[in-house]
Amino acid sequence: MPDLMPFRVLIVDDHPLARKAIQSMLAPCADFFIVGEASTGEDAIRLCGELAPDVVLMDIHMSPMDGLKATRHIKQAYGGIRIVMLTVSDDVADLFTALQFGAQGYLLKNMDPDEWLSYLRALLDDNSEVARGMADKLFERFRSPVGAQTEGPSPHMLTSREQEITAYVAQGDNNRVIAEKLLISEHTVKNHMKNILVKLSLENRVQLTAFAIKHGLTRKGQN
Repeated sequence: MPDLMPFRVLIVDDHPLARKAIQSMLAPCADFFIVGEASTGEDAIRLCGELAPDVVLMDIHMSPMDGLKATRHIKQAYGGIRIVMLTVSDDVADLFTALQFGAQGYLLKNMDPDEWLSYLRALLDDNSEVARGMADKLFERFRSPVGAQTEGPSPHMLTSREQEITAYVAQGDNNRVIAEKLLISEHTVKNHMKNILVKLSLENRVQLTAFAIKHGLTRKGQN
């Protein structure tokens, strides 16, 4: 059976040492291939058009265009590119903004290298469990008065089964586990997931987890 093609990675960070550190972690890994580097958000947008990376590792804090604005531009122009934010601080407001713009998630720069790589792989695996720490931080972000709801997709757009699956996703269950719990096929779960993401105009499981936590769809079987 042939090996899977490696992820083509663009590294975006305004600090040369940070880019070098990321290179040193990814270089020995057969599942990643570095196609380029950028030191500004503007260069990141340009190189996405020229190099067609699969993944962009994007520093949040850069100037004159920060990583959040660059992420929004890239996702609008090249929706299939996955973006993982890089930061030294797990600021929840920045994280949620990144998710709204289409990012897959985030990585802390000071994480242990093995943990960093493991988490990166998990973020790029659509069937992977969502990191519990990320869900906890999102929960804190959305713990607000009932009257403080913002406009956007509503849980009422989902069927009871879709809400149930959304709740399991928010708990970190992958498609196989959800299928076992609901006594349905994994293929059926995948079809439900596609419908859920389309209905809510979301792109990935991390964004769906944020939606579930915001709207209280985090308990098994709750509608």
